[in-house]
Amino acid sequence: MQEQTRAYLRGRFGDHYRRTDLSPPPEANEREWGYVPWTDGPGETMVRHRSLLDMGNLDDFLARERPKHVYFSAGRYESPGASSMGEKTWRSSDLVFDLDADHLPSVTLGEDSYAEMLAKCKDALRRLLDFLDDDFGFEDMTVVFSGGRGYHVHVRDETVQELGSDARREIVDYVRGIGLDQEYVQTSEMRGGVSRRVVRTEGGWGRRVHEHLLEFVDDLLAMDDDEAKARLQELDGIGEGRAETVYGALENNAEALEAGNVELGGVGLRTLLDAFVAEVVEQQNAPIDEPVTTDVNRLIRLPGSLHGGSALAVRRIDRADLDAFDPLVDAVPETFVGHEISVEVTDPGTVELRGDTFNLQAGESSVPEYLGAFLMARGRAEKAPE
Repeated sequence: MQEQTRAYLRGRFGDHYRRTDLSPPPEANEREWGYVPWTDGPGETMVRHRSLLDMGNLDDFLARERPKHVYFSAGRYESPGASSMGEKTWRSSDLVFDLDADHLPSVTLGEDSYAEMLAKCKDALRRLLDFLDDDFGFEDMTVVFSGGRGYHVHVRDETVQELGSDARREIVDYVRGIGLDQEYVQTSEMRGGVSRRVVRTEGGWGRRVHEHLLEFVDDLLAMDDDEAKARLQELDGIGEGRAETVYGALENNAEALEAGNVELGGVGLRTLLDAFVAEVVEQQNAPIDEPVTTDVNRLIRLPGSLHGGSALAVRRIDRADLDAFDPLVDAVPETFVGHEISVEVTDPGTVELRGDTFNLQAGESSVPEYLGAFLMARGRAEKAPE
């Protein structure tokens, strides 16, 4: 990034902070703060181990320093400004989740557009929120667009505040479906003095597997007999004989299957269940970034700040607005709207932003400022003389 580009972005970031009232997180005085300044060179220098007492009024600090990135800690400390983690004396931490489009199995880097990556990340966010709402019953949650490639979720329920890294890793393993097998999603119940295995239909991974099983069975019973049996034999462990048994059990015992009974088809149905556990984990897990969640001292982006790699805002999202939220529209800072600037495009191509599609050619061009800031922050353009 050339000096004139860096100076331009730093100045306009400062304008944004002068016009924006940011809401700090709860217990902001107990948290560590950090930021990345607009420095020369290919790398970035993190300034951290600051407290709000060190920085002064947050709005004034941001307007004065005009940083490239701004962070606060998930953890709360007795001495948040101490220069080492041991001296800070940890008290508690929010439970933070990070979804990054670059790390999603469904994303194909180099093929998916930025908009497509963010859409896939939003689907993963919905799955994560399903776990946090239904499986864990968390209530105090803040959903945030990161300003870059994904989303953050901050959980601040009292029940999670004092969890250590090992306990947080168990939560990670659960939402990612790590180590999940058939024995986890089923249980035993007594009927007429006889024990039988049933899927846990009331919630959790058992509910997800059971719903997937019922959808498969509905599709299967809509086929003719030979087609349905052939479909069953495509699954590992189910040959012609078992396919006959399982198909007959499914045809004649729909109500029992609705109740979660997996004994009715013998070994064949339990084999079917095994296959579906793996399928459901692959399709419905939340591929969160494990180090972010397990680190009780993690620094995370400040909502309302700007992301120096995109010039988009780090946006809080009301849960009721999540479906309608479009990061490439709703995270465009108003500070950058209504102006045209000249940039030297160095990486041409198509960009979708603020509801428009721009087909950019290499060389100097006059563009809306929000597009120019985005291109410069992402290293696709330099500031041109006006």
